Amino acid sequence: MPPPPISKEETKEKKMLIRTLPLHNPLIIPTEPLTPNSFRPFGSVLTNPAPGLHPSTAAAATSSSSSSSSSALPQGFGAVSANQGTAIQYRALAPPLRDLYAQAPSGRTATPRTTMFVCGARELEPDREGDSGGLFNVQVLERHPYTTQTFVPLSTSSSPSLGSSSPVQYLVIVAPTLSPTSADKDFPVPKDGAGDEDDDDDKDAGASQKLPGPGMPDLSRIRAFLATGSQAVTYGAGTWHAPMAALGPPGSAIDFVVVQFANDEPIEDCQEVALEGGGGGGEGGPRIKVRVLGQGRGEVGSKL
Repeated sequence: MPPPPISKEETKEKKMLIRTLPLHNPLIIPTEPLTPNSFRPFGSVLTNPAPGLHPSTAAAATSSSSSSSSSALPQGFGAVSANQGTAIQYRALAPPLRDLYAQAPSGRTATPRTTMFVCGARELEPDREGDSGGLFNVQVLERHPYTTQTFVPLSTSSSPSLGSSSPVQYLVIVAPTLSPTSADKDFPVPKDGAGDEDDDDDKDAGASQKLPGPGMPDLSRIRAFLATGSQAVTYGAGTWHAPMAALGPPGSAIDFVVVQFANDEPIEDCQEVALEGGGGGGEGGPRIKVRVLGQGRGEVGSKL
């Protein structure tokens, strides 16, 4: 049987605008390479810890070792030889995903969701003052207070006129959370140490991130990372981040598999803030812009 038709309401992403934040001064921030260490305050980077290590090499070293582990396997990731020596499994690549909806005020139980986002390449403004691929205008930040959210890039797709697909590159834009004010205290967010559905057996994958609380994003410390197709990213529960920003020539897109929990209560699933000046402050208002440097420069800048 074909799936039931999707209602008009179901075609809309469930999120809630909770505040508009004024921007008093323009800010241009550079991109940084995305690495597990640099991104640790905000979540996890999932990437092959030893891309030059072939499974057969690891299997041979393991079979000749008297211990269950081998120096050929990278340490600290729970690496084991698997599938009759044809694979390496990293059992502790990142902290476990988190479902904190047991603390949600609505009492609605969340379910795991595996979806796909097909993200069109974002338009970049010409960088008139710097030698870069262009400037990305940050208009919105959002957080998922009760769940982690993982983006796994699969491939790029292009319009027929573009021919072959371009390399996978995307921006990961995040901000720390400010200490809450009295105006923030009523926003529903979980507390540390209660209602976490992490499996105790997964604790060896690393300690779960400390929850950031109900405060607003610290726009003075916003950061932007340049990610590649060999990297997936997990935003920690409650981490302020921009919606996914794919890079590439006009008409291209990146396919992402997205894994998270949700209960379809907008205020509990996704809280959003608009940046006045970037979205609602007019063309002359101050904005936060990301200067796309490094790997993005040649591929993106040539298309501007």
